[in-house]
Amino acid sequence: MVTIAIDAMGGDFGPEPIVKGCIQALKKKQFLPILVGNKDEILALLPKRYRAKISIVEATDVISMSDSATDAVKRKESTIYKAVDLVKNGEADGVVSAGHSGATMTLATLRLGRLKGVSRPALATLMPTKTGRRSILLDAGANVDSKAKHIAEFAIMGGCYAEDLLGIKNPSIGILANGEEPSKGNEITKEAFKVLEGYKGFKGNVEGSDIFNGSCDVISCDGFVGNLVLKASEGVASTISGLIKDYIRKSPVAITGALLMRKVFKLLKKQIDYAEIGGAPLIGIKGCAIVSHGKSNSKAIENAIYQAINYVDTGVNEHIVSRIAELNTKEA
Repeated sequence: MVTIAIDAMGGDFGPEPIVKGCIQALKKKQFLPILVGNKDEILALLPKRYRAKISIVEATDVISMSDSATDAVKRKESTIYKAVDLVKNGEADGVVSAGHSGATMTLATLRLGRLKGVSRPALATLMPTKTGRRSILLDAGANVDSKAKHIAEFAIMGGCYAEDLLGIKNPSIGILANGEEPSKGNEITKEAFKVLEGYKGFKGNVEGSDIFNGSCDVISCDGFVGNLVLKASEGVASTISGLIKDYIRKSPVAITGALLMRKVFKLLKKQIDYAEIGGAPLIGIKGCAIVSHGKSNSKAIENAIYQAINYVDTGVNEHIVSRIAELNTKEA
């Protein structure tokens, strides 16, 4: 049975939504959860019937959002350090945290190590598309100075994730650039294009709109660019949602239409709600780490746990090692 270590104290709202999300997940999935945090606070939130099903590892130090990610390496008593070390020591198969994302990525990379052949891990995020199928954008923020080889590796790792976890056969793969032509992009993306040329599923350069129109399954880019795309997309979705609500309140006609469109709005909200996804996996490390939003509610934590379980069960890491070896053989 899969064991998941969960940082119980790292989110913006304390342990309550995290413990609740863990309980919700236990109602639907068989797994062994280990909550890492203040034991007294966790027990106060746990119904008695679940206390035998959940292990608790005591940790009182919490890396706050204002702390430096590098500080996490020294703070061995922190919740995220202990949660990651459970994976390192073989006591857990994966870790979920809604805490300091930089600390989670730093510790997962340094304590667990990279998969064989992987130069840098990447943060992958699932983006909504008009087809209803998710596209994968990576790197979404783990690296801000990627080289061409890294972008090529991100593309391959994203392809493995698309196949194994999303069930997409022969996923299409593209490099995010300012135009579809091979001549577009900066020197790094042009070089990455050459590295991936001829790789199965590689369609070349793609533009920002391709992230959302369903024409490409995996979009690879530098983490600086990817994080800007992600944050801008969240802002646009929030703004549009707010505008729709404003228009509905101001117009009686719009109110009537909104009642008819309620189901459509509900489906749209589900598409853009990060809680539906749960978190972003850090792909390319030994093990599994799911980085959740700091504002995660219980539903987001529940879905992050499912994502971690699926990640472990599919054996995607072995798939990545095999594909990266093929790339390195080609380059040699």
